[in-house]
Order: sequence, then structure tokens, then C-alpha cells
Amino acid sequence: MGEGQEGSLKLHFDGHLRLEFRGAKVTTDAGLLVVRELDEMLGLTEMAGEMISENRNGRNVQHELAGLLRQSVYARLAGYEDVNDQEALRDPAMRAVVGKKALDRNAASSQTVSRFETETLVTEQNIEALSSINAVWVEKAIARTNTKKIVLDMDSSESPVHGAQEGSAYNGHFSSRCYHPLFVFNQFGDCEGATLRPGNVHSADGWRDLLEPIVDRYKDADKKLYFRGDAAFASPGVYEYLEENRILYAIRLPANQVLSREIEHLMTRPVGRPPKRPRVYYHDFSYRAASWDKPRRVIAKVEWHQGELFPRVGFIVTNMSALAKNVVRFYNKRGNCERWIKEGKSALDWTRLSCTRFSSNQVRLALFVLAYNMGNFLRRFALPSQVSHWSLSSIQLKLIKIGAKVVSHSRRTIFQMAEVAVPEALFAALLERIRCLVAAPT
Repeated sequence: MGEGQEGSLKLHFDGHLRLEFRGAKVTTDAGLLVVRELDEMLGLTEMAGEMISENRNGRNVQHELAGLLRQSVYARLAGYEDVNDQEALRDPAMRAVVGKKALDRNAASSQTVSRFETETLVTEQNIEALSSINAVWVEKAIARTNTKKIVLDMDSSESPVHGAQEGSAYNGHFSSRCYHPLFVFNQFGDCEGATLRPGNVHSADGWRDLLEPIVDRYKDADKKLYFRGDAAFASPGVYEYLEENRILYAIRLPANQVLSREIEHLMTRPVGRPPKRPRVYYHDFSYRAASWDKPRRVIAKVEWHQGELFPRVGFIVTNMSALAKNVVRFYNKRGNCERWIKEGKSALDWTRLSCTRFSSNQVRLALFVLAYNMGNFLRRFALPSQVSHWSLSSIQLKLIKIGAKVVSHSRRTIFQMAEVAVPEALFAALLERIRCLVAAPT
């Protein structure tokens, strides 16, 4: 008897090869299993049932709120940014992670997930609940992090739109019709909070509404707070708020004639052949703008680069007492915040805010932030040292996108993982690091 050919496809370039499509028996996202393990150890998505208000009624409710949130977040972390993709995710990996014994039934359909995101979550109470869930997640992560200080970086970003979404507007700085969300990250890459704003608002609009709840969370945490921001946040209101709350800050200050006069002695090109490495000079002085209530310390950095006629000049206003050089170095690390925003854009596509209603897009951004933080927690707590440098995109492509064959027995289900970018030993190390979190404080 020859080998059966029914149900398989032949390839003409090699007659020995056959293709079989058995959708329910294979998965392309087996790495979600390790995400679920981390989720379980930290107790993240399980809290959704207690914090999200239920508006579904009747006896036909099949999926719990925690499972629906898990499915929405995991799908985004796996790179499926649209609700329409949920149909493709009703495979063994997603069914295994959305809830206990979920392999016995399907994950939620795209219609169910859509109703969850655009009807259940869009209420004002549940939008606030999503923000609270993210705050608790970050608290759990910080509780497992050995640190005495928290550095908060605030920055805005562009989320282009391609329709008539409510609240979108043309932004001259970005030269596009967009939303203009505002983000706060800590130094470990956790997104402490985010808010969606209309496209035509100033970069610092609503800064206090976003920052104040984050600061309040840390008041009893015995941690020193620091703040960094670009020139958009150089305003008396920001300085006064930070000083009132004893937060050390370094904020870029736009140049003006008064500031330029303070560094005139550094604006003469150094004598001699310029070296390959730039010549850098620092100068700090007391300065009071007309709108300020008191003088503040300003640090100037002047860089002379080979081949450039004029120096590069930057000013920073600060209440830190460290050496000028160290304050500038501290401020320059703000670039990590921009990198994390780019990670959210490239790996998760969190700029894809395509719903018609503004409230629905608020929910989408909040879910993207939860997915981002889930991935960042995986990077922070689970990745062994040899792969700790992985970006969110690398985690997504090399770890989450592991292919697997699913073999079901009467008492257990086995995922036979493809050993390519992540060998068995590395995967075992991931799980071991996650299990060690149980002994950490909660």
C-alpha cells in the first residue's frame, strides 16, 4: 500500500514534498504560553473581573471578562492589532492561554471581542478601570525591582489617522492629521500611563492630569522621584508642581537672547586644529524668566564638532545639585523614552487607532499599553542575560512566534515546540526565572 495522498497538496519543484493544512493541530504563536505563565505568576489579567464593570446580561454569556481582556492584550502583543484578526487566533495557543481548560472550547470570536472593546470597555468607568489596571501592573513590577529611585520621562507622539475619526485634527508639527497621545515611562521601560488627546493640542497639554496620579502612587513608596522632559514641558506650572512635590527634574529649555548672552565666552571657536572628537564645555548659572516666580539653575552645554562652523548649544533647567556634566548625562538618557515609544509603534503598531469614536480609540490605546507592558515585563523579569538585550520586536518574532504541533491525549495536551531561535534550554530558563517571581513581594 502506498502513502495516502488525499488531503495534501503537491509541489512541482520536488515531488517528494506534500503540504497538509490541519489548522487546529498547529499554532504559530506558541510563545504566548510563556506570556501566560508570567501573567499567572504576577496576577495581572485575572484582576480584570473585579475592576471592569460588566454590562452584559442574559444566560448566553460564555466568556469571562478576564479571558476577554487576556485575549485582547495577548493578540496585540503577538502583533495582531485589529479585532478582525481574532478569527485567526482561535487556535490551540490562544485557546490554551485565555482561560483554564480553554482548549475544550474556542476562544472568543472577533464579534465577541469587538463588542467587548467597543461596548463594554468604552464606558467612562471602564476606561478609568483600564488605567487603574495598568497602574496596578506597574506597581507589581516595581515591587519586584530593586531600586530606590523612579525616573519619570514624559513625551508625546503622533498617531496618524486616515479617515474622519472623532477628535483627530491636523497637526502642523507632524504635518499630518492625527491624534496626539501623551506617555509617561519609568527608567525600566514600563509605561506608567498614557492618555489619548486630539491631534491639534500642544505637546504638554494635559500633563498634570496624567502625571499627578502617577506621583501620588509613589508618595508612600519610599522612593525618590525624578522627572525629565523636552522643551515642550518648560513652563512655570511644571517647575512649581515638581518642586512642591520634591521631585528632582531636568527639562530642556528653549534658547533665547538672555540665555545666549550667558555663554558668549564659549561661542568663540577654540584655537588650533579641531580634534575628531567634539570639544564639550559646560556652564551653569542662575536665570529667571519674566514668567517665573524665582530664579532657577540653568546648565548650558556647548559642543564644537569637527567640520561644523557653529557649535551645538543646549540649555537645561534643573533643581538638581549634581555637577553640570552629570545633569546633562542624566537628561540625555531621556532618549530611551523615545525608543520605547518607537517600540510600541513598530512591534505593536499602537498608532493604529482606526475606530470612529474617540472613546473607542481611548480603549484601543489603553489595550496597546497593557500589551506593551506585558512584553516589557517579560523582557525585564524572564529573559536570561544572554537575550536580555532583545527588543520588543525580537521577543515577538523569536519567542512569541514559535511554531508548534499540538498533540492531544486523554489527560494532557502537548505542544511540540519548534526549536529554532529559542532552544529548549533557553525556554526552560525563561520558565525558571518566571517561577522565581512567586517568592518575590507582591
